[in-house]
Amino acid sequence: MTMTGSFSTEKVALVTGGGTGVGKAIARGLGADGWRVAITGRRKDVLEATAAKLSEETGADVLPIVADVSDPASVTALFEHIRQTCGRLDLLVNNAGISNAPVPLEDISFEDWSAVVGANLTGAFLCTQHAFQVMKAQDPRGGRIINNGSVSATTPRPFSAPYTATKHAITGLTKSAALDGRPFDIACGQIDIGNAASDMTAKMNDGVPQANGEIAREPTIDPQHVADAVVYMAGLPLDANVLTMTVMATNMPFVGRG
Repeated sequence: MTMTGSFSTEKVALVTGGGTGVGKAIARGLGADGWRVAITGRRKDVLEATAAKLSEETGADVLPIVADVSDPASVTALFEHIRQTCGRLDLLVNNAGISNAPVPLEDISFEDWSAVVGANLTGAFLCTQHAFQVMKAQDPRGGRIINNGSVSATTPRPFSAPYTATKHAITGLTKSAALDGRPFDIACGQIDIGNAASDMTAKMNDGVPQANGEIAREPTIDPQHVADAVVYMAGLPLDANVLTMTVMATNMPFVGRG
């Protein structure tokens, strides 16, 4: 695992999957709001380029840390580096995730299932576990965790069993962390995102399967709207929490019947 850079601050956020897409927008929003931001992902060149760009845009300290959130040893090293260079952690945004290819459930390989579970669920659990350890021990105590749930946390798309299963599970992880964190001033909430424009949603321009079997294009939103929502959630005092929030394209077919 490769790590570069360091900083010392009183207000520290970690955004997983922070090199691109929604994670990059969230990191930009937090940096502009005065946070010092660590971003993590698996590609060193992408992370370092993003960190340099966000630092230039926002004037914030942005620390790129290469890590695989599905690997326990890599996550342990990630949080140890944050302890050593930042001194504390006030916010964890569990954003990293991948989707599976849209194939019938019976044709999904175990390897594809395991990859999605590892990135989306195991990674969020491992990072939450380490964040609890840091937040319970630091002074002042406590912090906040925000999980990227997706609208798939409540409503599936066709041919999306691994992704949907992990996002449903994220809701359980959010509620468990919110409950278990109470005695230690740790707040945990979830943002369910519908069609924020990114590489993952680019295929929607050509049409995606609908519940009634049709293929249809779907509208998207600027990921800045998601970033704004996360900045709001992160800015609350620790005695207040947004447990769940949905930010979505108004005209996407999420609300209704297909």
